[in-house]
Amino acid sequence: MPQPNRPMFTTTADTLVIVDFSARGARDPRARRATCSRGPGPYRRLLATPGVRAFTVGNLLARLPMGMFSVSAVVMIAGTRGSYALAGAVTATGLAATAVVGPWTARLVDRHGQARIAVPATALAALGSLALLLCVRLGAPAWTLFVSYAATATTPNLGGMSRARWAHLLHGDERSLHVANSFEQVVDEACFMVGPVLAALLCTRLFPEAGTLTGVALLVTGMLVFTAQRSTEPPVRRGGLAKAPFRAGGIPSLLAVCLAMGAVFGSMEVVTIAFADTQGHRSAAGFVLALQAAGSCAAGLVYGAKRRTGSAEDRYVWCIAAMTALLTLPLLAASLTGSLLALAAALLVAGMATAPTMVTGMTLIQQRTPPGRLNEGMTLAVTGLLGGIACGSAAGGWTADHLSPTAAYSIPVTAAATALMTALTRTRRLHERHRRAHRRR
Repeated sequence: MPQPNRPMFTTTADTLVIVDFSARGARDPRARRATCSRGPGPYRRLLATPGVRAFTVGNLLARLPMGMFSVSAVVMIAGTRGSYALAGAVTATGLAATAVVGPWTARLVDRHGQARIAVPATALAALGSLALLLCVRLGAPAWTLFVSYAATATTPNLGGMSRARWAHLLHGDERSLHVANSFEQVVDEACFMVGPVLAALLCTRLFPEAGTLTGVALLVTGMLVFTAQRSTEPPVRRGGLAKAPFRAGGIPSLLAVCLAMGAVFGSMEVVTIAFADTQGHRSAAGFVLALQAAGSCAAGLVYGAKRRTGSAEDRYVWCIAAMTALLTLPLLAASLTGSLLALAAALLVAGMATAPTMVTGMTLIQQRTPPGRLNEGMTLAVTGLLGGIACGSAAGGWTADHLSPTAAYSIPVTAAATALMTALTRTRRLHERHRRAHRRR
């Protein structure tokens, strides 16, 4: 009960309402109820930036297929050729090709502009996906599948190009840039959560090629919409590019952390599928992994809305430490209970450390990348993640086969601990440099 003669505060979605119970308020109806509108939230303010909504729509359309193509290729190849080994080898070849071609494509984007390079590169990738579809459909030799899928490696890094636009539009506004990076990470998580489910539904409910066809249509349409927004495109840096991002101070150690983080993601996916299979619920593995992504999405939104404290380097260490600690929960759940339900709850909690870690890491990549080469720097980070995913998948699969899926959960924990030690070493060196510079002054 509110005390007499004391205002009571109530809130609605967009207003702060003050209800006055004082004697004056009772006598004066006009003074009884007053409202004070709250300002829009950080994400609403972000999307209110001129030109942002248009390129965000195209960005979402083009990024959704990133979580569709590999699942569609596996279902299509395995369903037609009857070999998961062939399907896995083809998708692994595409992953390796992306790790090689991705930074080169990003360098061209930085050198010549997003629209000029991204559209033809996307067209080539789309032709590669369609060629794969035709080769599978027509029963072409197996080597043609590898060549076709390798051609899809020219797909531009949509996340990098989008973050480059945010950095251009919000130059100097570190708070808004933090919100934008959080938003982009949530988009990544959502696309890789929804994409595989959508691909599986299309391929199984319609026909095996439906996922690939839908992905190609979304990719091309989204890229055309994205690149058509020229007002938000970062200008090309004249007079030549700055030094390569890999040679910039702090970047190699950040890429090493990305490699370890990729090993966390790759091993976690394979080990969870193996654990669900041993429990007789292999079909539920996708739902369990989706819970992990859902936890990351929710945490990313909250993290972006919160005000930051301390330096990005220190936050990065704390985020990785939290991830390392929380990743022990799936290991304990699998070891002590052997319950898939308990594992799902543990992965939901563990996923909440993913987005803050990735957001802070991408912020550091942006800060350390030389001007005019941001897209290349971001793509190098993605390449590190892809390499880690490949290594983590192999290590997790081997451990699950030769020991047990429960024991294999030690792989993502070890990879996270490696990332933490690397980040700690990097931060300690930075603090030492700062102290030395301060003494010289």
